[in-house]
Amino acid sequence: MADLLDRLERIPYGRPHRKLQLQGGLGYVFDTMDAGVVSFILPVVAGIWALSTQQVGLLGSSTYFGYFFGALVAGQIGDRYGRKVVMLGALGFYAVFTLIAATSVHWLELFFLRALAGFGTGAESAIIAPFLAEFVPSKYRGRYVGVISGFFSFGFVVAALLGKFVVPLPDGWRWVQVITALPIVMILIWRRSIPESPRYLIRMGRMDEARAVIERLEGQSGRGPVPASQAAPTPDDSVIVERRLSPLASIAELFRAGRARRTAVAWIVWLVQTFAYYGFITWIPSLLVARGLDISKSFTFSLLIYVMMVPGYFTAAYLNDLLDRKIVIAGYSIGAGIAALGMALAQSNTQVLIAGMALSLFLNGVYSGLYSYTPEIFPTRVRATGMATTSAIARLGAIAAPIIIGAAYSSLGFGGVFTMMVIVLAIGIAAILIFGVSTAGRSLEELNEGTGQSSTVRTDRATPAPKEE
Repeated sequence: MADLLDRLERIPYGRPHRKLQLQGGLGYVFDTMDAGVVSFILPVVAGIWALSTQQVGLLGSSTYFGYFFGALVAGQIGDRYGRKVVMLGALGFYAVFTLIAATSVHWLELFFLRALAGFGTGAESAIIAPFLAEFVPSKYRGRYVGVISGFFSFGFVVAALLGKFVVPLPDGWRWVQVITALPIVMILIWRRSIPESPRYLIRMGRMDEARAVIERLEGQSGRGPVPASQAAPTPDDSVIVERRLSPLASIAELFRAGRARRTAVAWIVWLVQTFAYYGFITWIPSLLVARGLDISKSFTFSLLIYVMMVPGYFTAAYLNDLLDRKIVIAGYSIGAGIAALGMALAQSNTQVLIAGMALSLFLNGVYSGLYSYTPEIFPTRVRATGMATTSAIARLGAIAAPIIIGAAYSSLGFGGVFTMMVIVLAIGIAAILIFGVSTAGRSLEELNEGTGQSSTVRTDRATPAPKEE
């Protein structure tokens, strides 16, 4: 209903938003902590099982195989049955399988269990941004979602600390996986405190539930019910009930009525960014070892590089609303390209460290923009599917990067690997600048007017939600 969306848009930022921000952010911390520790256990298990470079690259991609399928499933479930069930269920799935992975006795067993754990992290990572973006007014949505994505950086910093202090211990590579299974405790705490997205509830015709969530947010904000806006209600959202789409129909919606270009741009930018990012993150400890650093110093360098993720995410989050998401994405991508070129031309370990820290800052700043931008360009009825399929396509880059870099390093060398990253990043920069949409300061409904909303079913409040197709 337009009045409910108007009230939601006018709720001042307060305690309920901060609580959701922390909950979503902690989910990202464990997602990236899990992905990050893989890069630190690779040199250890490679020695234990006498793995070839290609086997190490394949094992490094294990989590991302799971990410791909987890993200696809997350979107379908999120748009059909709700965002909350995906967030909590995926977190539990990941925790169970990362715990079992700690018992692996063969590299192939570790590969398959890491892939299953990745299924859970892929599903959760794909749902958090579109889920929480639906709670937030347009005037601070970019910064809000950008800050949530900034929690990714804390996960990698924790992973680096675990890599330095726990991995070198006897069976340390097993214990770090036990530690990353801790989110199972969060599920028990969060299962009742996290509300369902009010925008999703409205689209499904569950008006009473949506009203209850909005009233709860209003009450917790400390302001009480927010006065109605004098502005005319958005045409897109005057008393609408959505039919649940079949899986194929929801994916087809991403390419209908003006959304094809948006979808294509998102896929391209995420794909090239994720290739560069995970190629760098997964291989940096091993590449530093190959360059002649001992493993302890390699982990110290990696920790310094991971720490730079924090200012990368949060500076970009600040700029998301001040500038525009597409400008932030392009600007930080250019910075990442320059830093990658610096890595390629570096002549000393100090130069490698400085360029690596800069590359880490800029690559993570790109993600802060992407996590804010992508949920905004899809309507509520396929927002989770849009974000999830984009995330799944991105994981192809994460899968390919460790394998390609592992195979290419022997012929291209250290400098050649980072020159390849520069070329890949240039593709994403061109796509977002030429074809990207400006989203800053516009409501989710305004952004998606004229992109297929005629397919909605209009009804009155007394009409029950339609049955599934």
